[in-house]
Amino acid sequence: MNSTVISAVDPTLLPISELAALIKARKLSAVELTRAYLKRIRTCDAQVNAFITITDELALEQAARADREIAEGRYRGALHGIPFAVKDVIDTAGVLTTAHSRILERNFPSADATAVGKLYDAGAILLGKVSTHEFAHGGPSFDLPWPPARNPWNNEHHSGGSSSGSGAAVAAGFAAMALGTDTGGSIRTPSSLCGIVGLKPTYGRVSRYGVINNSFTFDNCGPMTWTVEDCAVMLQAIAGYDPKDPSSSDVPVPDYRATLTPDLKGMRIGVLRHFWEEDLPVSAELARAIENAISTLEKLGATLEVVRMRPIQEYYDVKIVIAESELLAVHQDDFVERPEDFGEIFLGRVLGAALFQSVDYVQAQRERRKMLAEMKPLYERFDAFVTAGLGPAPRLDEHRNIGFWEKWQKPNMTTPFNVTAGPALVQCIGFSEQGLPLSMQVASRPFNEQAVFRVAHAYEKATPWRERRPKLVPGAIARPIAPEPIPTNPAGIEPRTRELVRMMAEQAGLKLPERLLVQMCEAAPYARAMANRIRRKRKRADEPANTFRFPDIP
Repeated sequence: MNSTVISAVDPTLLPISELAALIKARKLSAVELTRAYLKRIRTCDAQVNAFITITDELALEQAARADREIAEGRYRGALHGIPFAVKDVIDTAGVLTTAHSRILERNFPSADATAVGKLYDAGAILLGKVSTHEFAHGGPSFDLPWPPARNPWNNEHHSGGSSSGSGAAVAAGFAAMALGTDTGGSIRTPSSLCGIVGLKPTYGRVSRYGVINNSFTFDNCGPMTWTVEDCAVMLQAIAGYDPKDPSSSDVPVPDYRATLTPDLKGMRIGVLRHFWEEDLPVSAELARAIENAISTLEKLGATLEVVRMRPIQEYYDVKIVIAESELLAVHQDDFVERPEDFGEIFLGRVLGAALFQSVDYVQAQRERRKMLAEMKPLYERFDAFVTAGLGPAPRLDEHRNIGFWEKWQKPNMTTPFNVTAGPALVQCIGFSEQGLPLSMQVASRPFNEQAVFRVAHAYEKATPWRERRPKLVPGAIARPIAPEPIPTNPAGIEPRTRELVRMMAEQAGLKLPERLLVQMCEAAPYARAMANRIRRKRKRADEPANTFRFPDIP
C-alpha cells in the first residue's frame, strides 16, 4: 500500500478541526503551520505538479497577521490561520490566475472572487493557485505551459478533473483545504480519485462571482477537504447570498457543523443502484466497496430503499448540449482570433459544440425542466441519496481526446446532480488492490447540504479510511509521461460530413487548420447523436429551465 499512517507530529497531515484547536489554544502558530505547508510543497510537489503559483510572501504576511489577531483576542473562528489553495480559474487579486491556459498566462485580476474574499474574512491563508484542466475543461494536457497534476497515491495515474490540483494538493498534505469548481463533476471527480471529501453545493449556494465561466447553467464553486467536518466548516465560510452573482440564491445558511451526528437514526436514504449496476457498471472493487458502505449506513440506523432516476445518459446528453454550447460562446472571440494558443484537448472537446444548433440548446433546457420536476416526489420520500462515486484512477497515458465524444465513452456518474442542481458529496470508501482510492457519492434535495454532511460524517466516523495518506518522497520528481498522439484519420471522413462541419465552423466564425477541422469531423456523429436523443415530442407550452424571471425588486 503506497500510503502512510497519519502522524500528529506533522501538522500538514492534520484535519482542520484539530489544527483550529491548536491555533486557538496558541499551541501552534499560523506562521509555523504555513511554513510547514510551504516546505512540504517545495520538497514534494515535483512528484505531484499540483501548484502553478506559490504565494510564499503573501501567505507568511497573512499568517503573521492571523497570529497577531489571535494574540490580541480577535479570534475569527475555525478557519483563522488555516492555509488553503485555490483552483486557477478562480480570481485572486494581484495573483496570477491562468486557467491553466496560454490565453491567460499573464492575467492578474484586480479583485478577489467572492469565495476567496470570504475565506480571507474567516482568517484563512492563501498558499497559492493550483492546476486545473484548461479553462476547467480540457485535460489532462501535456502541451500547455504547466504540466497536469498527478495523483499523490500513484503519480502515474490521473488526479481527476477539472479541479485536479485542488484534489491532489489536499490529498498530498499541501493545503488543509482547497476551492474547486464543479460543472459536471469537477470537484467530485478529483476528490474521488484522490481520496478526499469534495462537495458540489446546491446551485446558487456559493457565489461564482470571480470564477472564470465554464457554463452559466451548471457552474458551482465549492469546498475540497480531508474530512467531512472540515468540508462543513469550509462551506459555512463561503456560502451565502451575493448580489454580484446573478445565479446566487438568498436562502438562509444553517449551522452545518451542528448537524453532524454519529448515527443516522430516522434518516431515509434512496439507493441509486442502477447508476453503478446498469448505466455505468463499475469495477468489481468499487462495487464491493459500495455494498460495504451501504451495509455500514444500515448499521448506523438509516432506512435504505432502492430507487430509480432516469438513466445517466439522458442527464449527460442534456448537460453536454447546454454546457458545451455555453462554453463555446464564452471563448468564441479567442477561438476566432487565436485558436492555436489553446491546448489540443480543449479544442478537441469544445469545437464539437459548433455542431449544435440553437434548437438543440433550447430543447435541452426544456428537457432539463422536466428532469427537475421529476425529482420532487423523490425529495419528498428521501432525506438523501447514495450511489457509487469513481475510482480507481486511470493512468495518465491512457487518456484519449476523441473519447469525450465517442459512443463507447461512458457518461459521468456525477452529471445527474449537476443537472438536478442539488448538493452532492463524494468521500473515500476504501482502496483498490493497487492502493488507489474508491468513493461513494451522497446527494440530497436543493439547499439540504446538512443531510449530505450528516450521512457522510456518520459513515466516515464508522470507518478507518481517514487514517491513511499518500506516501511522498521529499525531492522526488515525477517520471515524464508522453501520451500517444491524438489519432486522426482524414481519409475516413465522408465528404458530406466534412462539408457540413466546414459550413458550421464558418457560421461560428471559426477559421480552423486542417487538423482541427478533422477533429470536428470525428466528433460530428457523436455530437449530433446527443442532440437527436434530446429531440422528442413536447407540448408547445413546455418551458425551458432557464425561463427569464425579473430579479427581486425592493
